[in-house]
Amino acid sequence: MTDPAALIQPDLGQTAIPLHILDKSGLADWLAGLSAGQQAVLAAQKFEGGAGETAIVPDGAGWFAAGGVADAAALGGWCLARLAEVLPGGTYRLVGGNDDRALLGWTAAQYRFDRYRTAASTAAPRVLLSKAEAAIAPALAEAAAVNMVRDLVNTPAEDMGPAQLEAEARMLARQHHGVVHVISGEALERDYPMIHAVGRAAARSHAPRLIELEWGDPDHPRIAVVGKGVCFDSGGLDIKPSSGMALMKKDMGGAAHALALAGLIMAGGLKVRLHLLIPAVENAIAGNAFRPGDILRARSGLSVEITNTDAEGRLVLGDALTRACETPPALILDFATLTGAARVALGPDLPALFTRCDATAEALLRAGLASDDPCWRLPLHEAYREYVKSDVADLQNSPANGFAGASAAALFLDRFVGDGIDWAHFDTFAWRPVAKPGRPKGGEALGLRAAWGLLQERFG
Repeated sequence: MTDPAALIQPDLGQTAIPLHILDKSGLADWLAGLSAGQQAVLAAQKFEGGAGETAIVPDGAGWFAAGGVADAAALGGWCLARLAEVLPGGTYRLVGGNDDRALLGWTAAQYRFDRYRTAASTAAPRVLLSKAEAAIAPALAEAAAVNMVRDLVNTPAEDMGPAQLEAEARMLARQHHGVVHVISGEALERDYPMIHAVGRAAARSHAPRLIELEWGDPDHPRIAVVGKGVCFDSGGLDIKPSSGMALMKKDMGGAAHALALAGLIMAGGLKVRLHLLIPAVENAIAGNAFRPGDILRARSGLSVEITNTDAEGRLVLGDALTRACETPPALILDFATLTGAARVALGPDLPALFTRCDATAEALLRAGLASDDPCWRLPLHEAYREYVKSDVADLQNSPANGFAGASAAALFLDRFVGDGIDWAHFDTFAWRPVAKPGRPKGGEALGLRAAWGLLQERFG
C-alpha cells in the first residue's frame, strides 16, 4: 500500500485540486457563487451538503471537488475520510477551514490489506496539502500505528503466531534501540505457569512465550503496556463452534494494540521507562491441552480453578500483569479482546474501559473524545468479586452465572495487579464488522489513540 507519509504534505503553494467542504447550513450561500452550469452539475449528482456526500464540478479547463460534512466549521477525525476513499488520484488542497483534526482520517481511509492478493490495488493515491504543519507528523504517526494494528489483526493465524509477534517486537526494538527478552520452554513452564498451560497444546512452530521489551531512561517514570497475544483461540477443550472461531485470528488484537502503542511511545520520545509485555500463545487442542477442572498455580502464587478453557485470555494476562508489577510502574495499560459480554454491552465500536482510579478514567475518556477514539467506562464493582471465587482454589477463571461478564473478567485481572498501582484495562473488539468512511471492515484500533492521548498528557 502507499506509504502513509506520502499522503499528507505541507502546503507550500504546490499545484492542487481545490476541495470545498460544505454543510447543509452553508450550502445555499456557496451555491450562489457558482455558475448555473456548475449548480446543475451538483444537482445532477444530488449533492446537498449532507455528511458523506461528494461531487466533482467542472471549472474552466479543470475541476474542483466538494464534500459534505455535519459541521464545516468543526471538522472531526473522519470528516475527510469519505473523500479520500472516492476521489480520483491527485493532489488536493482544502479551500478555507482547518484540517488539523481531519488528517488522520484522510490517511487511514487509504489503507488496503493486500498481502495475499495476487494483484495489489492500482488506485492512485490522494494527497492532501495542509497548512497545519504542526499537525502533520502526529497524524501520520497515529495513522501508521492504526494501520499496524489493522495489518497484524488481519493476518491469518498461521502467519501471525507467537513467533511472528516476537519478530514484530524485535523489529520495534531495533528501530528504537530497545531491548527484547523472551521467556519460553522450561523457563516459561516454571516461571509463568498460566501462560505455559494455555499455550502448551500448540504446535512447536507456535510455542508459547512471554515477550518483553524495555526502552527509555530508567530514571523516568516506569509504565507497563500489556497486550493479550492469543494468536488463535479454538476455545480449547471447551471448544468453540465453527462460527465462534471464524474471527479468532483477531484474538491477538490486544497484543497488536500494545505493539502499536509502544511504537508511538518510542518514536515520540516520551519521557518514560517503557515495559512492554506480550503473553503470546495459541489456545489449541491436543492430548496435553489444559482441562476444565484443572487448578493452575499462577506466577503470583494464587491458585486458579479452570472452569472454562475458553476463558484463557485472562489467564495469560494474569501472569503478565504479575510480571509488570514486580518493578512497580507508575501506570499499567492493558489491551485485550477479552469478553463477548463487553461487545453485548457496548457493541463493536466502544472499548470497555476499567480503571481503579477515577482521574485516570476521566483522562482516558477525555483523550478518547478528543481523538475520535471514544471508550466507555464499566465498573469494577466490589460486590461482583464473589463471582470469581472458587470452592477449591483462590479464584475461578469463568463464573457460571453469566452476569456482568466483562466486569468479572476485569476483577479477575485486578487480583494480579499490585496494591496501589494505577491500572487501566481495555476490553476491545479490535475488529470492525461493517465498513465506515476511513474505517474498512476488518482489524481495527479501538482505544489505541485514547491511551496515547493520556500518555502524552501525563508524560509528554
